[in-house]
Amino acid sequence: MTKPLLHFTHGNSYPSGSYGRLLDLLRDDYDVRTTDMLGHDARWPVDDNWRGLVDELIALLEAHGRPAILVGHSLGGAVSMLAAYKRPDLARCVVMLDSPVVAGWRALVWRAAKALGLRYRLSPGGVALRRRHVWPSRQAAFDHFYAKPIFRAWAPGALDDYLDHGLQPHPDGVQLRFDRDVEAAIYSTLPHDMDAILRRPFPVPVGFVAGTDSQELRQAGLEATRRLVGKNLVTIPGTHLYPMESPQLTARLTHEMILRLLAQGAQAAAPRDRALAV
Repeated sequence: MTKPLLHFTHGNSYPSGSYGRLLDLLRDDYDVRTTDMLGHDARWPVDDNWRGLVDELIALLEAHGRPAILVGHSLGGAVSMLAAYKRPDLARCVVMLDSPVVAGWRALVWRAAKALGLRYRLSPGGVALRRRHVWPSRQAAFDHFYAKPIFRAWAPGALDDYLDHGLQPHPDGVQLRFDRDVEAAIYSTLPHDMDAILRRPFPVPVGFVAGTDSQELRQAGLEATRRLVGKNLVTIPGTHLYPMESPQLTARLTHEMILRLLAQGAQAAAPRDRALAV
């Protein structure tokens, strides 16, 4: 029996291979495809409101030849949602893993910050530009990250996944594959126009898994996200990076949310099918 098609898209600065523990678990039930690294293809440069990133994902989805279940973490969840909004024919449903919707007064403030040239000061973009990205060896990179509590909280093997897929050779040792200028540009072009999406019913079922200790979620608020997903919101213990902290629980909650959303999609399609039959 053919497994349902699932397309996963990563968070900012984390290539999809960084989620190896989670993706391996999802492969038990799904044919998993991934977006390797958004924003690194010259055909789809990073631009304001992530229009280019959305088009990049749409091109990947079109290549599948059939609609996919879209799952994404942080950046990836938002871009998946925006791609489904623009091309609902390519998506069966969307599961957003700690990808809060920025709308209302927060979006107005962010739009003003962009206009005033403060986008790098009021986002993690400025930090990303200064991020260390070269180490003399893989072990030195491992030691660098493992010294930080945020990475020590990851499940066993998750940091190795990140380094295996997130490093590449450099004349002085190894460096991050995810270009820090691209990372900074993504942060500084966060969409400020999502209110338009909330004005009408979303074209496909969409759900959200929220980290109980997610600082990013606290900053963005949950009001707009709840308007988007309605009752399709569950919580998981952990920070914004819970897919690396708790891959097994993340996989289970994602699978349960997918089943819920697909059932909603089938229920919504039934009246249309009966009308067509008549």
